[in-house]
Amino acid sequence: MTIHRPSPNGRYRADALFHPESVAVLGADSRGGGQVLANLIEGAFKGAVLPVMTGKQAVSGVLAYPNIEALPVAADVAVLCDDGMDAMDLFTRLARRGIFCAVVIGMVEGVAAAAAATGVRAMGPGSFGICIPGIGLHATRSHIRPKAGRVALVSQSAALCRAVLDWAEPNGVGFSHVVGVGGNTDIGFAPVLDWLSRDAGTGAILLDIRLIRHPSRFLSAARAASRLRPVVAMRAGGLLLDPTGAADAVFEAALRRAGVLVVDRLEDMLAAAETLTLSRPARGEALAIVTNAIGPAQMAADAALRDGNRLAELSSETRAVVQMLIPRAFGPNSAALAPGRTGDIVYVGTDEPIRLAEAASMLSGAQEVGAVLIVHAPTGAQDGAAMAAIAAASSGIKTPLLACVMGETTGASHRRMLAEAGVASFATPEQAMRGFHHLIQDRRNRAVARELPPSAVLEIAPDTARVAEIFAGVRADGRVSLSADEPFAVLDCYGVALSAGMVRVSVADDAMFGPVIRFGRNVDLPPLNLPLAHALVAAGGVILDGDAEADLLVRISQLIVDFPQIATLDINHAKAHLTLRLAGAPPARLALPPYPAELVESFDARGEMLTIRPIRPEDAEAHGAFFARLSPEDIRYRFFSAMRKLSPEQMARMTQVDYSREMAFVAVRVDAEGVSHTLGVARLVCENDEAAEFAVIVQPDMKGRGLARHLMTRIIDWGRRRGLERITGQILSENAPMLAFIRKLGFSIRHLPDETDVVEAELIL
Repeated sequence: MTIHRPSPNGRYRADALFHPESVAVLGADSRGGGQVLANLIEGAFKGAVLPVMTGKQAVSGVLAYPNIEALPVAADVAVLCDDGMDAMDLFTRLARRGIFCAVVIGMVEGVAAAAAATGVRAMGPGSFGICIPGIGLHATRSHIRPKAGRVALVSQSAALCRAVLDWAEPNGVGFSHVVGVGGNTDIGFAPVLDWLSRDAGTGAILLDIRLIRHPSRFLSAARAASRLRPVVAMRAGGLLLDPTGAADAVFEAALRRAGVLVVDRLEDMLAAAETLTLSRPARGEALAIVTNAIGPAQMAADAALRDGNRLAELSSETRAVVQMLIPRAFGPNSAALAPGRTGDIVYVGTDEPIRLAEAASMLSGAQEVGAVLIVHAPTGAQDGAAMAAIAAASSGIKTPLLACVMGETTGASHRRMLAEAGVASFATPEQAMRGFHHLIQDRRNRAVARELPPSAVLEIAPDTARVAEIFAGVRADGRVSLSADEPFAVLDCYGVALSAGMVRVSVADDAMFGPVIRFGRNVDLPPLNLPLAHALVAAGGVILDGDAEADLLVRISQLIVDFPQIATLDINHAKAHLTLRLAGAPPARLALPPYPAELVESFDARGEMLTIRPIRPEDAEAHGAFFARLSPEDIRYRFFSAMRKLSPEQMARMTQVDYSREMAFVAVRVDAEGVSHTLGVARLVCENDEAAEFAVIVQPDMKGRGLARHLMTRIIDWGRRRGLERITGQILSENAPMLAFIRKLGFSIRHLPDETDVVEAELIL
């Protein structure tokens, strides 16, 4: 059959999906379509709503159209509501009409093929739809119209979306986006995360995942998003797929590498949504508890300790200040009922519940307190005043403030009041502690993301030619398993020596993420560097020689990266077993991009040989020293502001590069002691698959030696090979040397609207 591929005068744009000005509803006369149409109209969407239906000229006062061709404008997005639609026919007609974005709510087959053939990008099938309360967009089949807020929910399950929205309404939680990716056949998690990571109105992202079709794209997008805001993920059905739990362990390890917090229960996801969007980042990990009920407070303390969290041990100074306000805070009632580690619970009694807010404010100022939990049991008429006092005090409390407000008859309305005031509120002590646990886990994840690895790099010089020769011999014999001494010979080529006391290390494929490395009972994904390998060794709990074991893991990781034809590797004490993939089988695809060592080269900077290579995390220290050598003028030209030094977050962001979506080439001088010194850097950050933004800077004494031009040439060539269409960059209009420099490279210059001091440079590739 001949497929018509239109020659579009447009193409898919992300803002057409996430900030549309017009929505066409196909199948508006169906049951599902009628619900979507009603939600759009009742949601006060400010754009055009265009029903496509037969037999009616209007519905609910909105003019209807008999078919796609009759639409008066090319809608930004079309919502397909009927089951069993002909995807190829509809997508072809949408493209002819200039509509290149679709949300497929109905169960429709062939969506991926139709999207590839026509250029119409689609979310679904079986999508919940898309809801963006901030612009009144409610193109879903939901029975509830959520209020605006800072939580973004991205889910494959329409039922879970409806359940979460039903929970959110009485709990006062609002949403920036609710996105149903459904079958995840075309527009999946990665492009949605890319949009949400740039959305200023999103505070936390919740992911409900069944299947990740493009792991490398997903992890790349998740890593970019988690740098800027908390990302929490849950995967249902993992144990159904693999009752051993191995698949879930790999899922958690992969997402941890991307900075994502993984939970395994819906209530944990909801607790995380409550805490991470309403609470300030934790200042520390010690929790102080203030209560009007000792028993529930003890339950909260037990839950905290079960999760491995710490309770604050109040200093004598803090106790004295609290006792000035509440003389019996640590008196007979609290001390007798809460001895030992929970003896620092602050008990305000039941007569003056307003003291809860005052005590919480005092505790938040103590250096030994990282967060404060208020545990409130209902007492009667004074409870409303207590809630009002907590809500009023919350804005002045600088540490995270959580509240456990028990009960339903009055407790539910009180929790809603606190949530609307920005206080994370829970119905039980255990739920509150899960929320606190997620807050601490998020703090740790962010600390890891900011961690600057040491400059030490394990330099491996393997004999890859010998390994290739061994594998060729195995293939020639028609085998896939290496026999006799062959596995040892391969490992020896990578400097791996086996011993009887070694902990078991194995490599095998995960169905979703490809090759994974197991050390004892713990798992991680290649590639590994020394810090990651040390973390894997430490997680194993059995350390014979941490440095030696980390070294071993890095070498095995490099072997897997270099030879994707390896199917399995098992090292157990002094024994080794290695198998190759079947002849003709596709090689392994790593979910995380390895360091692109093939891009390393030498450059003659007018008499001095330098190394030009992609930046790596271990360059953090050298990058900080490089920044310190820049002149104030160079810094202002590069960053558009005066900066004295880079923060740890900025340093991590600049050196921990996701090579699948950006590149930074550094010029390096290696001194006599083998220490690397960064002399210049050129960077290209991809905005999407078509465009990227550049930046380049070299230290003052290296100017005039052709280094900046060479770095820019390398980065432009990288962008061209990646398939980019254009490279842009903003430059201060007074920066005459840079303007002259990029003009010589072929860039055009244009002035930006409403910008007198900034121009934009553009190079069409």
